[in-house]
Amino acid sequence: MWLFPQPQQNHGNPSKKKKKAESRQQQQLLPPLLSASDRSHRSTTRRRRSDRNGAAMEAVKNLLKPKPTPQQQLREWQRRLRNEGRNIERQIRDVQKEEKKVEKAIREAAKRGDMGSAKALAKEVVQSRKAVNRLYENKAQLNSISMHLGEIVATTRTVGHLSKSTEVMKLVNSLMKAPEIAVTMQEFSKEMTKAGVMEEMVNDAMDSALDDEDMEEEIEEEVDKVLSAIAGETASQLPDAVRKQKEKVTQPSTSEPARRTAVAESVDDDEDDLEKIRERLAKVRS
Repeated sequence: MWLFPQPQQNHGNPSKKKKKAESRQQQQLLPPLLSASDRSHRSTTRRRRSDRNGAAMEAVKNLLKPKPTPQQQLREWQRRLRNEGRNIERQIRDVQKEEKKVEKAIREAAKRGDMGSAKALAKEVVQSRKAVNRLYENKAQLNSISMHLGEIVATTRTVGHLSKSTEVMKLVNSLMKAPEIAVTMQEFSKEMTKAGVMEEMVNDAMDSALDDEDMEEEIEEEVDKVLSAIAGETASQLPDAVRKQKEKVTQPSTSEPARRTAVAESVDDDEDDLEKIRERLAKVRS
């Protein structure tokens, strides 16, 4: 006889216990499965909320940010002008580097007696040198703008506000026609007009068109000079017998149509090389 009652044992159906355990397991797995299917949507929603919050914070910062003083605004313009000047210097170096490659190609064409290709390449050299001269002029005008802005800074300390500058307006208007820095100078024009340094201008494109016409008129003379300087130097280095033979080959025909046909054929032979060189020069000049 037992003094203490024994604990009753549960003799339930084991299959029911197994079903209950599987049901609990499925319920535990159900939320992760649902969240996985909606994870992409929820992530997108959170990202949009974060972007909106970031934009709102940026707007608040801009409102709370103190307006720059005239001296600070002018110094910022001068800093950007210096950066543009350095960019122009890099463009000049790139153009001059490609120009040396073209000069080498002209010498090689002259050695082969292919004066048609040499003349076509000489035109590229002329255009490259004109582009370099234009870039130097642009850089000088940027320096002039920076100098005039420095004078405005000194005046601002006395009068307490920005004063208009006719010289700055003329220089900015001139540089807006330069394709290399036209976009930057348009931004400067808007900012300076808003700040009261210059008046609103209307960009006139007639001068640029006239410059192009003048360049076309002068290009033939410059091509002859470049060709005689580069190709003539190569010809003088050749032996006498070879040079005489080259002169016979390159001697123009008495018939003008025949001469044009010969030049066209010689240019067609090296058309692929010329196109590659033109593309490289156009890329560095742009």
